Amino acid sequence: MDTVFRSRRGFLLALVLSLTLHASLLPPWWGKPKPPAPEEPLQLHLRIEPEVKPPPPKPQKAQPAKLASPQTVPETPPSPVQEKVLASMPAPPAPTAEDWQLASTYTPRNSKRYRHAWGQQVRSMMGTAVEGPDQGAVRFRIEIAPDGKIAKVEELWSTSEVASKLAREAIQNLPPLPPIPTGKPLIFEQTISFQPYETGWPPSYKLDCLPEPLPFNNPFAWNGSSPPNVATREHRPPPPDGCPPDSTEDTIEEEERSFKRQMDQWRWGR
Repeated sequence: MDTVFRSRRGFLLALVLSLTLHASLLPPWWGKPKPPAPEEPLQLHLRIEPEVKPPPPKPQKAQPAKLASPQTVPETPPSPVQEKVLASMPAPPAPTAEDWQLASTYTPRNSKRYRHAWGQQVRSMMGTAVEGPDQGAVRFRIEIAPDGKIAKVEELWSTSEVASKLAREAIQNLPPLPPIPTGKPLIFEQTISFQPYETGWPPSYKLDCLPEPLPFNNPFAWNGSSPPNVATREHRPPPPDGCPPDSTEDTIEEEERSFKRQMDQWRWGR
């Protein structure tokens, strides 16, 4: 019995020593209580109430308009429609007897006065030109016999059927014309203007007394066989006594008419 007690006592002592030794080998933090967890910061949450919009007003039913009696309704007269006024130009006056007298004796520049008087006579018989599709111009090639009778009429081009028709009718109904001043057939081209802004401009006669210019001749043309001949421009001085005082003198009125013709033709200042 005493032996059993001693053996148990030795076992307990060895167990205590073993536990003491193992406890000394543990880390210093072993067995210490864990620190408490940090408290979370206090958070304040504000609750915003949503804005409540008032409901839209209900559309009211349109009340039927009360009709006024016919006696109380003022009647507004319709505004008049303004129609466009078309431009027009009356025919120029026919050449006078004095104009034809000068034309029948004027020989320079292929009977220049006679040709202008003839075109003015035709245009004066065509009537008033009105703005629109009927306005235009027509060009003829004319041959007049030495006694003043129309020998041949050829239409070269036309921009208006009405202008062409009126011009042909006027040519057929021309009054008797004076003889050609040169005594030879007069062949020329003439444009008749049937437009509401111009009827053709009178020509200037102030330089008609100068000699006729030579026909154009290319100075560099050569057929390859004949000896080359360089053409020289012939100098034709004006007459020593000047131009005859037959409406060809350089006057202020003549210069004014010439300047006006250029302004009307090229529309200067417009």
